[in-house]
Amino acid sequence: MTATPARVTAVDTLDVRFPTSRELDGSDAMNPDPDYSAAYVVLRTDADDGHEGHGFAFTIGRGNEVQVAAVEALRPYLLGRSADALCADPASLARDLVGDSQLRWLGPEKGVMHMAIGAVLNAVWDLAAKRRGLPLWRLLAEAEPEWLVAQVDFRYLSDALTPAEALGLLTRGREGAAARAERLRARGYPAYTTSPGWLGYDDEKLARLARRAVADGFRQIKLKVGADLADDVRRCRVARAAIGPGVRLALDANQRWDVERAVTWVRALAPYEPYWIEEPTSPDDVLGHAAIRRAVAPVRVATGEHVANRVVFKQLLQAGAVDVVQIDAARVGGVNENLAILLLAAKHGVPVCPHAGGVGLCELVQHLSMFDYVALSGTTEDRAIEYVDHLHEHFLAPVVIDRAHYRAPETPGFSAEMRPDSLATYRFPDGKYWAAEREREAAGQGRVRRGGG
Repeated sequence: MTATPARVTAVDTLDVRFPTSRELDGSDAMNPDPDYSAAYVVLRTDADDGHEGHGFAFTIGRGNEVQVAAVEALRPYLLGRSADALCADPASLARDLVGDSQLRWLGPEKGVMHMAIGAVLNAVWDLAAKRRGLPLWRLLAEAEPEWLVAQVDFRYLSDALTPAEALGLLTRGREGAAARAERLRARGYPAYTTSPGWLGYDDEKLARLARRAVADGFRQIKLKVGADLADDVRRCRVARAAIGPGVRLALDANQRWDVERAVTWVRALAPYEPYWIEEPTSPDDVLGHAAIRRAVAPVRVATGEHVANRVVFKQLLQAGAVDVVQIDAARVGGVNENLAILLLAAKHGVPVCPHAGGVGLCELVQHLSMFDYVALSGTTEDRAIEYVDHLHEHFLAPVVIDRAHYRAPETPGFSAEMRPDSLATYRFPDGKYWAAEREREAAGQGRVRRGGG
């Protein structure tokens, strides 16, 4: 008797919000009071193994309900679908989701709808890795190059990267991969930290956390800038004094400036030897980034966390507009599109230093960088994954930092699964935390921020 194939039986969505604005964790010049949030999705199947696929899109409070609604709009493409087929070829789902002509109109391939697609695809990759009994970085690193190439959508890329070129990069990347995987397990992947540098922190806290980061072994910290030049000069002076001359100081303007203002501002901060300026202007302004890069050298230009898709990354690289590519695990169309971006960066020889922080972004993006090191770029030179030290306790398999390096995860999956008690507490608006906030407001004892409000 032939066994009935396992199918997707449920797609659960949750609006999860954490009150990070209370301590100004995550604060920057563009986002002064974020409440880090996740539009969270769980794929359930009727397979006997009981495995689920977990994924999410990251937001910062208000609007997370819009992101959840976008994920829910994709449910018809998932219910009843073969779990075996999904895990064997996630690209088949990517093509269906991106190709829905009516939903595509809301992008195309950018914004809330595209992030929803990324959340769903990441959940599929989580499920696939769990069913294989492997952490995602190993699933990718041990996959055949031809299969990885088939996971990439080359539409709009062929003038910059062909399937044949991608296959060549991945085939060469397999040389020495086993030895690199062993080194990764032994030492981990380099990290840098943004934890000291949130804009809302006072100088004492900045200096204290910066000194602690150096003592913990970090060789790069990042400082948020862009609101007030005099304040930034002072804070850069404080940070440089705290970390000394041998540690890199990266700056992040979070899209605050136009091109001329960016150049003026970075030159004013140049005495403090910034390593890079991140998101100096609109993430869509390819030529603006190129102009800034020419004007502020040797300060590097880094961007990518808000870049909408592989096409804009292609243009940034073609235009010589970036020195550092910053992929984001939850901004573009999931693992599939991030594979395309990693391949583009590898072809152009530009290092990738992912954006992390947020809710679970460290947990996700570590897998992509580790795959890149083991099976594509083959190096960690001038590469590091961003690290911030909050919200990891809400995940079943949180990141582990050891001597300023990400320890290679061994738990099967994409490290995306949140703890059930955290989901119950921070689900908005009826979770335990938010219900208690409403009660305090009703009693006149507090004010409900309502996810960043």
